[in-house]
Amino acid sequence: MGNPTDRIKDIGPQPQSFDIERATKANTDYRSVAWSGRYLQVTLMSIPVGGDIGLEAHPETDQFLRLDAGSGRVQMGPAKDELTFEEEVTDGWCVLVPAGTWHNITNIGTTPMQVYAIYAPAHHSPGKVHPTAAAAEADKDDEPAAWSVQLKHAPDKHG
Repeated sequence: MGNPTDRIKDIGPQPQSFDIERATKANTDYRSVAWSGRYLQVTLMSIPVGGDIGLEAHPETDQFLRLDAGSGRVQMGPAKDELTFEEEVTDGWCVLVPAGTWHNITNIGTTPMQVYAIYAPAHHSPGKVHPTAAAAEADKDDEPAAWSVQLKHAPDKHG
């Protein structure tokens, strides 16, 4: 999915269907927003060998992540320096992150870790693509659409 013509087109809050496992496995971008609804969002992620999704906490957002390829180490906890949950995960595993929980997934395998994530509410601009984690970190124009329903919210926390 590094090729823009192969990428799932985020059509906003319109009916949509696609083979999410195939799209997740084909995605070569760190993060690509595949669908943005009024209340939730689907992103595809490719984490390089030794890379991670980035230590973070979403104060008001539960999160669902699923690995469709690769293997990783999940760490979660009540504080960024108190990650009390640790589990190795692989193809087919899901990770459920309660709101406010610090979390990270590190690729511990020998191939890219292919993940999709579902957030509610949306976190990113519709259709936003970040080829690398550095590009995502540097992007200062990545806000949910004005038409998405957002909580009066505390900003996400990054480690």
